[in-house]
Amino acid sequence: MSPDNPIPSAAENDLYQEVVVEHKRAPRHFGTLAAPTHQARGHNPQCGDDLKVELQLADDKVGDIRFSGQGCAICIASASMMTEAVLGADVETARQMQQRFRAVLTGQLDAQEAQLGKLVSLAGVRRYPSRIKCALLGWHALMHAIDDAAPGEAVSTEVAT
Repeated sequence: MSPDNPIPSAAENDLYQEVVVEHKRAPRHFGTLAAPTHQARGHNPQCGDDLKVELQLADDKVGDIRFSGQGCAICIASASMMTEAVLGADVETARQMQQRFRAVLTGQLDAQEAQLGKLVSLAGVRRYPSRIKCALLGWHALMHAIDDAAPGEAVSTEVAT
Protein backbone atom coordinates (compact mmCIF):
# COMPACT_ATOMS: atom_id res chain seq x y z
CA MET A 1 0.00 0.00 0.00
CA SER A 2 1.48 3.35 -0.98
CA PRO A 3 0.32 6.95 -0.42
CA ASP A 4 -0.59 7.12 -4.12
CA ASN A 5 -2.51 3.83 -4.01
CA PRO A 6 -4.37 3.20 -0.72
CA ILE A 7 -5.53 -0.22 -1.89
CA PRO A 8 -3.31 -2.92 -0.39
CA SER A 9 -1.59 -5.41 -2.63
CA ALA A 10 -2.55 -9.07 -2.37
CA ALA A 11 0.78 -9.75 -0.65
CA GLU A 12 0.17 -7.03 1.96
CA ASN A 13 -3.34 -8.34 2.60
CA ASP A 14 -2.04 -11.90 2.97
CA LEU A 15 0.67 -10.76 5.40
CA TYR A 16 -1.88 -8.87 7.50
CA GLN A 17 -4.19 -11.89 7.71
CA GLU A 18 -1.31 -14.29 8.44
CA VAL A 19 0.06 -12.12 11.26
CA VAL A 20 -3.34 -11.64 12.89
CA VAL A 21 -4.15 -15.34 12.78
CA GLU A 22 -0.72 -16.36 14.12
CA HIS A 23 -0.82 -13.95 17.07
CA LYS A 24 -4.44 -14.83 17.90
CA ARG A 25 -3.62 -18.54 17.82
CA ALA A 26 -0.46 -18.20 19.92
CA PRO A 27 -0.31 -14.80 21.65
CA ARG A 28 3.07 -13.80 23.03
CA HIS A 29 3.41 -12.81 26.69
CA PHE A 30 -0.16 -13.89 27.47
CA GLY A 31 -0.86 -14.42 31.16
CA THR A 32 -0.22 -12.60 34.41
CA LEU A 33 2.81 -11.42 36.34
CA ALA A 34 3.42 -12.58 39.89
CA ALA A 35 4.26 -9.07 41.10
CA PRO A 36 3.41 -6.31 38.60
CA THR A 37 4.52 -2.80 39.48
CA HIS A 38 1.96 -1.24 37.11
CA GLN A 39 -1.28 -2.48 35.58
CA ALA A 40 -4.39 -1.29 33.80
CA ARG A 41 -7.48 -2.85 32.31
CA GLY A 42 -8.93 -1.86 28.95
CA HIS A 43 -12.47 -2.46 27.75
CA ASN A 44 -14.05 -1.90 24.34
CA PRO A 45 -17.83 -2.02 24.83
CA GLN A 46 -18.40 -1.88 21.09
CA CYS A 47 -16.62 -5.18 20.44
CA GLY A 48 -16.56 -6.75 23.90
CA ASP A 49 -12.76 -6.79 24.10
CA ASP A 50 -11.50 -6.77 27.70
CA LEU A 51 -7.75 -6.83 28.40
CA LYS A 52 -5.52 -6.38 31.39
CA VAL A 53 -1.92 -5.25 30.88
CA GLU A 54 0.60 -5.83 33.66
CA LEU A 55 4.12 -4.43 33.77
CA GLN A 56 7.25 -4.62 35.80
CA LEU A 57 8.92 -1.26 35.35
CA ALA A 58 12.43 -0.78 36.66
CA ASP A 59 14.81 2.06 35.90
CA ASP A 60 12.24 3.50 33.48
CA LYS A 61 12.31 0.32 31.36
CA VAL A 62 9.74 -2.37 30.68
CA GLY A 63 11.44 -5.26 32.43
CA ASP A 64 8.51 -7.61 31.89
CA ILE A 65 5.01 -7.38 30.43
CA ARG A 66 1.98 -9.65 30.21
CA PHE A 67 -1.57 -9.27 29.04
CA SER A 68 -4.65 -11.34 29.76
CA GLY A 69 -8.33 -11.27 28.97
CA GLN A 70 -10.42 -11.85 25.91
CA GLY A 71 -10.86 -10.10 22.63
CA CYS A 72 -11.33 -10.38 18.92
CA ALA A 73 -8.46 -11.58 16.73
CA ILE A 74 -7.29 -8.03 15.95
CA CYS A 75 -7.28 -7.02 19.62
CA ILE A 76 -5.32 -10.09 20.75
CA ALA A 77 -2.88 -9.93 17.83
CA SER A 78 -2.17 -6.26 18.42
CA ALA A 79 -1.66 -6.75 22.18
CA SER A 80 0.62 -9.72 21.51
CA MET A 81 2.73 -7.74 19.05
CA MET A 82 2.75 -4.76 21.43
CA THR A 83 4.27 -6.88 24.19
CA GLU A 84 7.03 -8.05 21.85
CA ALA A 85 7.71 -4.50 20.72
CA VAL A 86 7.96 -2.84 24.14
CA LEU A 87 9.59 -5.58 26.23
CA GLY A 88 12.96 -4.20 27.31
CA ALA A 89 12.23 -0.74 25.91
CA ASP A 90 12.35 2.42 27.95
CA VAL A 91 9.06 4.10 28.77
CA GLU A 92 9.60 7.01 26.37
CA THR A 93 10.25 4.63 23.47
CA ALA A 94 7.03 2.76 24.31
CA ARG A 95 5.11 6.07 24.34
CA GLN A 96 6.54 7.11 20.98
CA MET A 97 5.77 3.72 19.47
CA GLN A 98 2.16 3.95 20.68
CA GLN A 99 1.81 7.42 19.15
CA ARG A 100 3.24 6.28 15.79
CA PHE A 101 1.09 3.13 15.75
CA ARG A 102 -2.03 5.16 16.48
CA ALA A 103 -1.09 7.71 13.80
CA VAL A 104 -0.72 4.93 11.21
CA LEU A 105 -4.07 3.36 12.08
CA THR A 106 -5.86 6.72 11.95
CA GLY A 107 -4.24 7.67 8.63
CA GLN A 108 -2.12 10.51 10.03
CA LEU A 109 1.19 8.81 9.23
CA ASP A 110 2.25 6.57 6.36
CA ALA A 111 3.01 3.06 7.58
CA GLN A 112 6.35 2.92 5.77
CA GLU A 113 7.57 6.08 7.53
CA ALA A 114 6.45 5.05 11.02
CA GLN A 115 9.41 2.80 11.94
CA LEU A 116 7.17 0.23 13.62
CA GLY A 117 9.03 -2.94 12.77
CA LYS A 118 6.70 -5.96 12.66
CA LEU A 119 3.79 -3.81 13.86
CA VAL A 120 3.59 -2.35 10.36
CA SER A 121 1.81 -5.54 9.30
CA LEU A 122 -1.23 -4.33 11.31
CA ALA A 123 -1.48 -1.15 9.23
CA GLY A 124 -4.19 -2.90 7.23
CA VAL A 125 -6.57 -2.40 10.16
CA ARG A 126 -7.04 1.19 9.01
CA ARG A 127 -9.16 -0.16 6.16
CA TYR A 128 -11.70 -1.23 8.81
CA PRO A 129 -12.53 1.91 10.85
CA SER A 130 -14.73 0.02 13.31
CA ARG A 131 -11.75 -2.24 14.18
CA ILE A 132 -9.19 0.49 14.91
CA LYS A 133 -10.32 0.59 18.55
CA CYS A 134 -9.73 -3.15 18.76
CA ALA A 135 -6.12 -2.74 17.62
CA LEU A 136 -5.50 0.17 19.98
CA LEU A 137 -7.06 -1.25 23.17
CA GLY A 138 -3.92 -2.97 24.47
CA TRP A 139 -1.92 0.16 23.72
CA HIS A 140 -4.41 2.34 25.65
CA ALA A 141 -4.14 0.00 28.62
CA LEU A 142 -0.34 0.03 28.36
CA MET A 143 -0.23 3.83 28.47
CA HIS A 144 -2.59 3.92 31.45
CA ALA A 145 -0.51 1.28 33.23
CA ILE A 146 2.63 3.33 32.63
CA ASP A 147 0.81 6.41 33.94
CA ASP A 148 -0.17 4.30 36.96
CA ALA A 149 -3.95 4.49 36.55
CA ALA A 150 -6.04 3.79 39.63
CA PRO A 151 -6.08 0.03 40.33
CA GLY A 152 -9.22 -1.68 39.12
CA GLU A 153 -10.24 1.25 36.94
CA ALA A 154 -10.86 0.15 33.36
CA VAL A 155 -9.84 2.34 30.47
CA SER A 156 -12.35 2.43 27.68
CA THR A 157 -12.11 3.01 23.97
CA GLU A 158 -15.20 5.21 24.28
CA VAL A 159 -14.93 8.92 24.98
CA ALA A 160 -16.79 10.03 28.11
CA THR A 161 -19.43 12.64 27.47
